[in-house]
Amino acid sequence: MHLPGWLSNALPIVLLLAAVGAVVARLPKVDVGHSEAFKRRRVANWLPLGLTYAFLYFGRYNLSAIVDQLEHAHLLTKAQFGDIDGVGALTYGVAFLVNGPLTDRFGGRATLLAAAGGSAVVNLVLAYAVAHAAQDPDAFHRTLLLANAANMYFQSFGAVSIVKVNAPWFHVRERGMLGGLFGILISLGLYFAYDWAKNLAVAFGLAAAFWVPALVLAACFVAAFVLIRDTPSDAGFADFDTGDATSGETGPTPLGEVVKRMLSQRAVLLIVAIEFCSGFLRQGVMKWYRLFAKAVGEDHGFVYANWGMLLCVAGILGGVFAGSISDHVFQSRRGPVAAVLYGGLLLGAGVALATLGMPLLGWSMVFMSLCVIGVHGMLSGTASMDFGGTRNAGLVTGVIDGFVYLGSAAQAFLYGHLLPGTHDPAAHDPTAWRVWPGTMIGVAVVGLALCSRVWNARPRSASAAH
Repeated sequence: MHLPGWLSNALPIVLLLAAVGAVVARLPKVDVGHSEAFKRRRVANWLPLGLTYAFLYFGRYNLSAIVDQLEHAHLLTKAQFGDIDGVGALTYGVAFLVNGPLTDRFGGRATLLAAAGGSAVVNLVLAYAVAHAAQDPDAFHRTLLLANAANMYFQSFGAVSIVKVNAPWFHVRERGMLGGLFGILISLGLYFAYDWAKNLAVAFGLAAAFWVPALVLAACFVAAFVLIRDTPSDAGFADFDTGDATSGETGPTPLGEVVKRMLSQRAVLLIVAIEFCSGFLRQGVMKWYRLFAKAVGEDHGFVYANWGMLLCVAGILGGVFAGSISDHVFQSRRGPVAAVLYGGLLLGAGVALATLGMPLLGWSMVFMSLCVIGVHGMLSGTASMDFGGTRNAGLVTGVIDGFVYLGSAAQAFLYGHLLPGTHDPAAHDPTAWRVWPGTMIGVAVVGLALCSRVWNARPRSASAAH
């Protein structure tokens, strides 16, 4: 029986998620004394939370997913995209300085609603701009730059909100698999963006890649408003000691004290530096592979045609692998997991440099995506909770994830101006792209060295400190 293209791509993801669920169900359980009723309500809390986060990716990476189509339609060049993407990434990163404390102040539920609602509105603006792009290309570029930056501001609430909401619902010993789940959600979001947005643009026009995510995010806003609660006590259950860095604290912690405490933790500073490297590598893989493949004539291969699906599968495997070994091999330490995965990133970048212009290059990019999503889930999604603590998760997650996007901005500006342009004859020669994987090798070496410095890092709770 012949399946439609979108269904044939979704089927491997569904089967993989089912297999992952079966394997995880058989792993030894981390029992911290929760009742069955509590666990059911927790699922009802994190499921809409997680799906909203995944669909935020649908409304964030949709521009990257159709940039080759915009380029083909002579509406955007690589350099213009690099600038737009770089400004958006800088906006995302700097916004955390404001949005992290706001999330700690008002709670993750409120800021998640701001993320979904704000991004939905901006995606409608982007849809209108794309639909009328040919009328005034210069105005289109300005609108794209400003609207993408606004979208990234609202999107920056997403990761902070999901960590802030989940922190009081999960004990430190349960958070390794939660970090794996974080990676799975990222992967599903990338699938929605890179495959759904691309197919929507082909089937219904370029603007559909923006107005459909806007409608989906509006539905997520309603579901989040109805179901998500910030703490167990808000849902009628007793709050409990999560065993993280603010365990045992009562009453508000002044912002200055939070910042001082964060800066005094060597592990947090190292994680920030590692995640800068992760941001560079993650976007270096995801946002430039398709442009490279199209430029050198490799856009007929399996990896190019199924990029979103393969990123999703890789991310699910990376997230589950990272979460499982963190909780069950490394006693809930995040540093060793990050080091193992950075070793994989270094290997993948080396293979990519050696196989430019060969089919194996695409598979090395998929493998690197597996590794970097696993790292991101462990550090931004889990270590931020551990070292920031339930009370300060917003600020610490914001700083960590902010540096992820500063790394993203660095690669956007660098590659946007160093890689061959759309009309450059050299763009068709794979050797002209050597700076792409070559730079990633250097960044991976730095990241691996930093990971080795947090091998034994664990959060220090306030109760233990006294």
